[in-house]
Amino acid sequence: MAKKAKKSAKKEPKNTQKKTVKKLVKTGAKKKDGRSNPRSWSKDDIKQLKTLIKQNTPTRLIALKLKRTEPAVRWKVHSEGLSLRPTNRSPRD
Repeated sequence: MAKKAKKSAKKEPKNTQKKTVKKLVKTGAKKKDGRSNPRSWSKDDIKQLKTLIKQNTPTRLIALKLKRTEPAVRWKVHSEGLSLRPTNRSPRD
């Protein structure tokens, strides 16, 4: 019988691990524990958010257009002091 060669488990050097983490942060990919790295809001993102709110766009659609989650959009709207309530409602609603 032929002996099987043992596969040696190679560990990545520490500086390679740091590069991998930096790459994850730049791309917005999820960490190993499942949490994501939040992207910062640019001035253009906020401007587009305000435009979509004025057009009474649903929150889910705003999130899709801005490539963000609904809770992230709601949080930003709240932190900017805006409202997602439709402006074209009748006074009796």
